[in-house]
This record gives sequence, structure tokens and C-alpha cells, in this order.
Amino acid sequence: MIHPTAIIDESASIADDVKIGPFCVIQGPVKIESGCVLESHIVIEGNVTIGENNHFYPFVSIAAPQDKKYAGEPTTVIIGNNNTFRENVTVNRGTVQDIGKTVIGDDNWIMANVHIAHDCIIGNHCIFANATALAGHVIVHDWAILGGYSLVHQFCQIGEHSFCGMGSVINQDVPNFVVVSGNLAEPRGVNTEGLKRRGYDKSQLALIKKAYRILYRGGNRLDEALHELELINDDKGTLDSLTTFLNSSDRGIVRQTKNNV
Repeated sequence: MIHPTAIIDESASIADDVKIGPFCVIQGPVKIESGCVLESHIVIEGNVTIGENNHFYPFVSIAAPQDKKYAGEPTTVIIGNNNTFRENVTVNRGTVQDIGKTVIGDDNWIMANVHIAHDCIIGNHCIFANATALAGHVIVHDWAILGGYSLVHQFCQIGEHSFCGMGSVINQDVPNFVVVSGNLAEPRGVNTEGLKRRGYDKSQLALIKKAYRILYRGGNRLDEALHELELINDDKGTLDSLTTFLNSSDRGIVRQTKNNV
């Protein structure tokens, strides 16, 4: 299952059924679980743990962080199960200045030329279209979608079920359920189609749209909007994750400019 041109470090731990193609390089205490496929010309370096059934296309690189403060500390990358990494994806290990690890969950679709920098945390079921780039310390929550050539500033959060249009330049947090686009990114509405696909019913969609109006159309300060959101939340807790996200926002959320009120 390992091509004769592949170079595998003796300290690596690789399940028996893993397929490793031509000219791959596995260097250091890399652990790769069952069902993974490494097509060709893939480089994985350092303390990296990869779960089951991940598929890596040519020229994926998992390596040291692009951080001038990095001095060779034993930081990590942890990857879950059933992820796809298309051509030329780059993933950086964490730094000791933050959590020391970069984490990617399960069932993510990561398209060509995507960059995931040090200390990022990626949830589950996310889609990163071509050439999306995350700076360091970014958190992307479950079911988020980032359109092609999206750029995310360091320390930003991308909320669950949000949608970032192609070419978005994101320098503040994107709340759950919200569609953003532009340079700089601004809110454009609710990700209705995505929420329908994930089983949100009509009453929940109506509530989320009302929450959007409170957050962006009501002229409220964030603390005032949060209070209103807590008052209108339903018995299903549809807005629970949104209010939790807003309470955790350190950079502030994307807002509309005066030209788009």
C-alpha cells in the first residue's frame, strides 16, 4: 500500500491499509489511522495525528507554522475523520504562544490551494472553496461555508451555518446563520437555503430572520440585541448557539457600512 518512492520516518505510525502514493514524505512521529489515502507528492512533518478515511490529493503540505516566533517547539496538528484535502492545501502546526495545536474536525471539504494557518480550530462539515486563506488563531464552527478566495483575519470566528461569499475579506466575527460578502465583508441576510437543507423548519427560519433584523436592522447596541434575542428564543433553543457565539465575540461582529444600511 506504500509506493517504493515514498519516504516514511521510522517513528511514524501508519495503519496497515493506508495508501501512500509516489514521492510522499512522512517525517517525524506522524500517526495515520485506517482508510486514509495519500495520492502523491504529499509532505507531512512533525507531531501530526490523522484520523480515519481522510483523502489527501497531490502536493498537500502539513508543516511548521509560518510564524517568526516559532523556534521548533513540538506543536501539533490534529485531524479527525472523513476529510478531503484537495491539491496544494497547506496546514500549519500550532504555536506555544497560543494553544499549541491546529485542529480540523470531521467531514470537511477543503478545496485546492486553501491555507489553514497555525492554531486554527475547524469544526465539522465545513466547506472551504478554492484559495480560501485563514490567518492564525481563527475558529470556524460547524457547517460554515467559505467561498473561493475568502480571506479571514487572525483571531476571527466564523459562526455555524454561516456563508461567506467568494472574495470576502473578513476582519470581524461572522455570526451564526448569516451570509456575508464583500471587501470588507458585510452582512447580506440569512443563509436560508443552507438551513433548509439541514432540517430547520419554517418557524425556526422565521425566528432566525427576526433575530437577524434585531441584530442588523433595529439600531441596537450588541448588548441590547442580545437581550432581545434571549426574550424571543423558542422552546427548541434555536437561538442558543447564536447568543453563545455573540457573547464569545472578542473582535466584534461584521457590521454594515453607512452605504449599505
